[in-house]
Amino acid sequence: MKKKDVLTLIRAHFDGDDKCFRDESYAIAQDFAATGDDELAQYIMALMSDALAFVPQIREDGSSFLNKVVSSGDPLPLPDAIKDDILGIVNAVSHNIGVNKFLFQGAPGTGKTEAAKVMSKLLDRTLYQVNFAAIIDSRMGQTQKNIANLFNELNSIKKPESVLILFDEIDAIALDRTNGQDIREMGRATSAMLKGLDELSNKVVIIATTNLFDHFDKALVRRFDKVVDFNRYTLDDLCDIAETLLSFYMNKFKVGGHNVNLFRKVIRRMNPVLYPGDIKNAIRSSLAFSNPDEPYDYLRRLYNNVCADASSDLKILQGQGFTLREIEMLTGVSKSQVCRDLKSYDAK
Repeated sequence: MKKKDVLTLIRAHFDGDDKCFRDESYAIAQDFAATGDDELAQYIMALMSDALAFVPQIREDGSSFLNKVVSSGDPLPLPDAIKDDILGIVNAVSHNIGVNKFLFQGAPGTGKTEAAKVMSKLLDRTLYQVNFAAIIDSRMGQTQKNIANLFNELNSIKKPESVLILFDEIDAIALDRTNGQDIREMGRATSAMLKGLDELSNKVVIIATTNLFDHFDKALVRRFDKVVDFNRYTLDDLCDIAETLLSFYMNKFKVGGHNVNLFRKVIRRMNPVLYPGDIKNAIRSSLAFSNPDEPYDYLRRLYNNVCADASSDLKILQGQGFTLREIEMLTGVSKSQVCRDLKSYDAK
């Protein structure tokens, strides 16, 4: 083994270049084998097999069918009904009896993708997302071939218990084959998906998500062991979730002026009702753009962002159920002035 090999190995490690690290390690093992040190060569190969049990294959065009997903660390509060389903799936996977295919369906922003990230943590597995941009091909028949190659790659994973595979928005290649509006090529892609799922090793765990469940191919639905409906949010659920998200982001942005009662009133006036993904974005943007010298500016911005009937008219705000103090916080008009203005309205 030469000095440059050691330097290349160290550099690859610190650069996070897994492919270079793996290739160099295998080359070093081969060097030891060539000099007659078979025991050390085999030991290095065994280490590499354990440490790099699964590395997505890189195609000739530089793309991969699978991309590693890193969690953002943001909280994901869920209603009890959905939470129980998620924990049930974790238990089912832990039994190792071949219950391994799950479909999360629901409107955008309901937490389907984030729930998959949470599951990967609960199961202590690395999450990989299918790269549909690399799967779908304009050339006739190539999409089906890519799907077949994807499932071959999944079935060849040496340590499937260490990974979780996410088919995010699987409807990109799995809409109803009987729909006359769907192009025939994508119908063939759906058929290839059916075949891939039928032949998938029961040791490989996959999660698929869809926003278009009503248009989903029913034959494909039957391939999944469990379908979880993420549309099961009550207004109380959304208020609780919004409050959790607010506390998290207020700490992150270091913003004061935490008024739970007014915040929940604003959230309850959402029109239309927003799901967690959109609520999170509304809270983040309201806090990010708020004036740090005005502690309740974020509440004014949030009210204007999520309420279709948002108004600066004091009489309308009163009619919406806000107290004098709350109107002061939402408008920046002093409580005493609010009181005088409302009395003058009543006197007219």
